[in-house]
Amino acid sequence: MDQDDPGEAMAELQDRHFGGLGILQVAAGTSLLAYAVWAGLLMPGFRKVPLRLQVPYVPASRKQVDNVMRLLQGRSGKMVDLGSGDGRIVLAAYRQGFCPVVGYELNPWLLQLSRFHAWRAGCAQKVSYQKKDLWKVNLADCKNITVFLAPSVLHLLENKLLEELPNETRVISGRFPLPNWEPTATVGEGLDKVWAYDIGDIRQNMETRATAFLQGTPVI
Repeated sequence: MDQDDPGEAMAELQDRHFGGLGILQVAAGTSLLAYAVWAGLLMPGFRKVPLRLQVPYVPASRKQVDNVMRLLQGRSGKMVDLGSGDGRIVLAAYRQGFCPVVGYELNPWLLQLSRFHAWRAGCAQKVSYQKKDLWKVNLADCKNITVFLAPSVLHLLENKLLEELPNETRVISGRFPLPNWEPTATVGEGLDKVWAYDIGDIRQNMETRATAFLQGTPVI
């Protein structure tokens, strides 16, 4: 049997009867493989980031990327993907006409994968993937931001975005909405849903609510 043939390997496994020790060996091997993938692909880059700010890598689906691009239609200026993973959103933004386009990612394996995808697409010199902590990057010159982050860090991200972004910036969040902001628009359903937030509108809504609170007027 060819060692590299997965079909024959699976057939052999199905025909083989495992005892208790065999089952334990398979389970141990599977666990070791899962840990190796985590340690090699997902964990590098997280070690210097506080635990509460770590975000695991989950690739965006083609539908999610399409929905993000729909909410960015007609816009221009600098576009940044925070936690850019394998780089697919950065490439899609460049193809839609954004310039410059930057992805910030700490994981060196994912950075290499991103650059390979860009090279294969003929865009290696057109997009930028940088190994930087998204919490330490200044976003003051960004007009478009995309994020696919865990819910546990989104409330912290809101504070950073409000402190740094100009009013004309649009923020797109995938998979999970920003917890305290009212979206300008949404596209998609379920896991493919994405939310758009215009920073100028967010600030205006916050000022309106603050004024109403000081005046004792109920805010609906």
